[in-house]
Amino acid sequence: MTWRLIFRNIIRNRKNSLVIFLLITVITAVFFIGNSIIGQANEGLKKTYVESLTADVVIQKNSDMSMNLFGANSPVIDNYVAIPVLPAYDHISAILAAEKDIKNYTTQISGQAAMKIPEISDRNEGVLICGADPENYFDCFPGIIVEEGRFLESGENGGMITAERADRLERETGMRPAIGTPLLFSSAGEISFRIREAPLTGIYRYQNPGQFMNEIVIADPQTVRVLMAVQVATAPADEADTILWDPALDFDSAGTGIEEYTEEGFNPEDLMNFLGTQENSADVELTGGDWNFILIRLKEGTVPSFFINALNKKLEPFNVYAAGWRTAAGTSAIMLLLIQSFFNIGGLLVSIAGVIVVVNILLISVFRRTREIGTLRAIGAADTQIRFLIMGENCFLAFIAGMTGVLGGILFLRVINSMGITIPNELVASLLGGGVLRIGFLPGTAAASFCIALILGAAASVFPVETAVRIDPIIAVSQG
Repeated sequence: MTWRLIFRNIIRNRKNSLVIFLLITVITAVFFIGNSIIGQANEGLKKTYVESLTADVVIQKNSDMSMNLFGANSPVIDNYVAIPVLPAYDHISAILAAEKDIKNYTTQISGQAAMKIPEISDRNEGVLICGADPENYFDCFPGIIVEEGRFLESGENGGMITAERADRLERETGMRPAIGTPLLFSSAGEISFRIREAPLTGIYRYQNPGQFMNEIVIADPQTVRVLMAVQVATAPADEADTILWDPALDFDSAGTGIEEYTEEGFNPEDLMNFLGTQENSADVELTGGDWNFILIRLKEGTVPSFFINALNKKLEPFNVYAAGWRTAAGTSAIMLLLIQSFFNIGGLLVSIAGVIVVVNILLISVFRRTREIGTLRAIGAADTQIRFLIMGENCFLAFIAGMTGVLGGILFLRVINSMGITIPNELVASLLGGGVLRIGFLPGTAAASFCIALILGAAASVFPVETAVRIDPIIAVSQG
């Protein structure tokens, strides 16, 4: 009986019902389409960074500000903040070795420097320099693909540049960097100027480059440590190395062993080459305090948020913490999250306006049906039945509108995908997973959009329902 009254009232008030239906349908469709596009961008960005740069989880030292892999997440002060080194590396490694959800992990030291290739150009370019551990770095990131040369090897002094940088240099100078060409890096501190040289070992590309990734240069970790003035832990010196004075030394016969340069004989390039090509000391033992980050790839099916929460409890005594890929990726990933938040806030405001419109329409409908509602109450209809009648009408419309909005959104996305629209902007292309626009179906977004429609319908019914149950049956019948 009640459902028959619901359908009859919807048909009888078809103009009002149509307005409510269209309003909820449009809100649902816009929410679905917008969040599908943003969700696609988020998934594309996540895949880009996780498979090529950040992994699933990054461990870094506690700091007063959020840090990404190459500096602070505050662009204004980015160039003035040094990335802190990890303490207690050995203890952290022991904890990670016992974690069953970890597929593999690697270490990284990074920063910003200037680079030039003297054989091609005298112009210094700012680069994001990544000191990677070649032993396991490239195993963690299948999104890094070598086009010329080879990957860095453990213990090797060298650097790798992106194919985009090599192509640009070739366009600008007419010369393409060749494998083996020296790369000259430099960085400046408050009281020092550091120079380091490394041969080009490979030219690579990211399978799906994101913002700023083409500016990255991968180098051996010791080169980056020198440029970033990071002190490396060393093994204890032998007793013979600690002797400051040997009576057997004869300075008169042996000399000082130091070449004396005159003003005419001093050659700055010789000093630069000496600083840039000197080999690492054999006494160096990398036991900690010389990495900025530990990057972790998780096994398939592991929920990163749960893993991070559990890991942080174990890392708390060591003044470090674990964070997700978005923090490590920096401002581009964080901005996308903000864009999604702003979009949904805007959608919420539109939804509130829609609820107000639906409430007004329902109130008018209730007032027009005062005699009907009064009669129902006079013959014994309970308040719950009156509530179900009014609520049922609107929720049924919201249900149909939600389904229509989602289906309409899916149809719209299929039409867009079938058009094969080319994306000219590299950043947008990387966000959406390729140069041709393809927006996939996200079941979670569809479910959320449908729930939004039901919530709108239910929320808009609350006040009209309470108005309906307050109608006095005697007055309602007498007015009818």
